Amino acid sequence: MTDEDPELLCAKLNLETGRLDWPALARHFARGVVIKVAPGMDLVAVAAALGRDDKAAVEGWLAEGRLASASDADAQAWHAGRATFWAVVVAPWVLVQEVGAGLSR
Repeated sequence: MTDEDPELLCAKLNLETGRLDWPALARHFARGVVIKVAPGMDLVAVAAALGRDDKAAVEGWLAEGRLASASDADAQAWHAGRATFWAVVVAPWVLVQEVGAGLSR
């Protein structure tokens, strides 16, 4: 994804963004590829920065705690709270933002 037009990349990632519940995310967590994106951040913009290999932005967010690998404590809380997420894949990572408890069916 590194040389794609930034607007085209964001549009593509926006189309690939969707809602997941914890059971659907759990297998990705088990593989160690889930990255939490802080509330209030633009999930697609973060995904695009990862896709462009924008090290300065990503390292800044990591240092600020606005981007982090999901922990065992996160997984336990998500399971207990029946969390739902907005998610997008930027291989090999699955970026998520928690949006609430339990998807309505």
